[in-house]
Formats: sequence, C-alpha cells, structure tokens
Amino acid sequence: MPDLTYAQIDQTVLNTLQRPRPRYWVFVALLLGGVLLGAGAWIYQIFIGIGVGGQNIPVAWGTYLINFVFWVGIAHSGTLISAILHLFRAGWRNPIARAAETMTVFAVCCAGLFPFIHLGRVWQVYYMLPLPNQRLLWPNFLSPLMFDVVAISTYLTVSSLFWYTGLLPDLAVVRDRSSGVRHRIFRILSLGWTGAHHQWLNFGRGYLFFAALATPLVISVHSVVSWDFALGIVPGWHTTIFAPYFVAGAIHSGLAMVLTLMIPLRRIFRYEAIITLNVLENVAKTMILTGLIVGLAYGTEYFIAWYSHNAVEWESFRWRAMGEYAYGLYFMLICNVLLPSLFLFRAVRRSIPWLFALSLVVNFGMWWERFVIIVGGVAHDFAPHSWGLYAPRLVEYCIMVGSFSLFFFLFLLFCKHLPSVSMTEIKETANHAG
Repeated sequence: MPDLTYAQIDQTVLNTLQRPRPRYWVFVALLLGGVLLGAGAWIYQIFIGIGVGGQNIPVAWGTYLINFVFWVGIAHSGTLISAILHLFRAGWRNPIARAAETMTVFAVCCAGLFPFIHLGRVWQVYYMLPLPNQRLLWPNFLSPLMFDVVAISTYLTVSSLFWYTGLLPDLAVVRDRSSGVRHRIFRILSLGWTGAHHQWLNFGRGYLFFAALATPLVISVHSVVSWDFALGIVPGWHTTIFAPYFVAGAIHSGLAMVLTLMIPLRRIFRYEAIITLNVLENVAKTMILTGLIVGLAYGTEYFIAWYSHNAVEWESFRWRAMGEYAYGLYFMLICNVLLPSLFLFRAVRRSIPWLFALSLVVNFGMWWERFVIIVGGVAHDFAPHSWGLYAPRLVEYCIMVGSFSLFFFLFLLFCKHLPSVSMTEIKETANHAG
C-alpha cells in the first residue's frame, strides 16, 4: 500500500459519503425498477399459482432453488475473506473485508427469499413452523430442509454481528465529522464509541471471537445446503463428495463476486491507493486454488460414477454430457475451471479488464453448475417413463432479475451511506502512521 497518513485514509473514505451525483439516482432508480419487477412477478405468481413457472413433473425444483443455492454460495466469500484471513493475519484482506462482509449479509437475505417463493402459497409457511407445537404439527427434524433453517439463520445472525462489530469505530469517525440529522443517526449507530483503551481491547476480543465463530460456518452452511441433495436417492445427487464440492464452489463464486463489486467500487470512489492491484491479484490467486478444487470435484463425480458400475448412475452422468442439457455442463467446465486458469499468468492477474471479465464469467458458470446439478438430477432419474425437461418461464426470469436487482440495490445504498472500506483495518497495514 502507498504511504498514506491516517488523515488521508479517513478523508478518502469519508469523501464517498458526500451528497450523491445525479447519475447515482439513475442507478438507484434502475435497480429499484428491477426489484419492483421481481416483486410484481412474485405477487402475480401468488395470485395465479406456482404453475405459471416452468416447474413440472419430474422437475419440481427450478430456478428458485438454483438461485437459493447460488446466493448462499455468494455469501461465503465474505466470511472467508473477513474471518479466516483475519485469523491468519493476511493484511491484503483489509481493504476489501468490509465490502465482502456486506455482500455476505445481503446475499443471505436474497437467498432466504427463495424458499418462500418456491413454496408458492407463501402464507402456508405458518403451518411449517415447528415451534411451538400447539398446532399438533410434528415436522421431521431429520429433514435437511430443517437443517437449512437452522444453519442459514445462524449464519445470518453471526455474519450480521460480525459486520456491525467491525463497523463501530468507523461509524464513530463519521459521527465526529458530521452534523445535523446525520450526526444524530450515527451517534445512535456508533453505540457510544469513544476510542477508549478498554473499548479497543473489547473490540479486538469480540472481533476475534466472531471470526473464530464464523469460520466453521463457512464449512457447515453450504455443507448443509448440499445435504438437501446428497440425502436424496436421486442418481447424481446421492454422493458423499457434495459437501466439500459445494463449499469449494461457494467460495469460488463468492470470490468472483468480490471482484465484480470491488473493481467498479475502486474506480468510482477513487480507491486505487487503498484497493491496490496487489489486493485484487491475491483474490485472483485464491480463485486459482478454488477453481482447481472445483475441477477436481467435477472429475471425481464422473470417476465415481464409472467406478461404481452402477448403470443408473453412469447413465445419469452420460446424459449430463450428451443429453439435452449438455451445454450447461460445458458452460460450467469452461467458465469455472478452464478460463480461471488464465489467472496463472501474472499479466492477466494484474489486468483490471481481465479480472472483471473473468469474475463475470465465473459467476455465470457457477449459476449453470447449480442448474446442471438441480435440474439435471431430477430430469433424468431412475424411471425412463418419468424423464422430462424444464425451461424457465417469464415469471421466473423476472423474479431472478428482481433478486439480482435487490442485491445490487442494497449494496449501492450501503456504499453511499456507510463506510465501504474499513478505515480501522486500513490503518493497521498503512506504511505511514502520520
């Protein structure tokens, strides 16, 4: 990082909180329009019925569950960067940790909507709540869907507390540099932070505690999501590799989303002196590792299907490679394994256009990976007479657009109204403490 004084770091971040320009409101309006489009499509589905989507027999799990798994995966990189790298004292994570933590919270919120959307008659969720049992309903607590509720709600709670704890010193800086209504708002949000020695001591302990608590959640949450599939007997799903496979894929897609968000943020807010090329290069290096793990998982799936000599299992994987959805398999192989290998070349890792383009490619490929797993499994299972195909319809596309719009809308509001870079952690690695 270039030589920056503490005052320069504060001013660089605080400059992003100034009155927004007109083009900011244009983006806000566009994203809000996308959110309203998705909400309108969901309301339409509630009134008409879930049949307006493309789900059918046997493909009852369509884009709603694909997007659920996708957003849970996106949420993982925030914990990886903020918690695990914090425990390893990797200084390069400091400039992007705040945005990654925020991305985690918003992505989990988006993911949590899709089980309700997939339910169709959303008001019936009341009868699915297991506690209290005054309605004499006894849900199966061994169901992986119950695991999801516990794991994702825990992950959201811990991630939100971790995110807010890290924000406290920066909220106090904004409070001390503002006046009027903004000062009153940030005075409440900063929870009386004064920067006293005992506060810093408790802050360090608390932040470390949340980092240690959040680290196993990276593994547990997406492992639990993978059990939604692995505990079924559908060929292509019933395999023990799903837990590490899903975790690696989640981190891979999450790191790609970090680049997708941080590169425009770096350009718009003039963060070049804080979010340096070295930081982005280290994210790309980590993606090389996760891409290789994902590639190994793809190969292992096919090897085990062949080695098992199970005719049904092998037919399922043969159809993935040669059937009607074969293009999805090749999308995910090229986008998730082959193209990220370009990061092995230093010139590609240090090129902003390449970094941004490949991050979009990986996000595209990881979405298709979930499509291949979810749709490809149930569309071609044991009984040939029940084989069928699935294609999303307009309502599903609108809801998908709404979810992406909601994510970027929330992130855009965050960047303009809260410190998008942790001033506290940047000062820890600044070369000059003037």
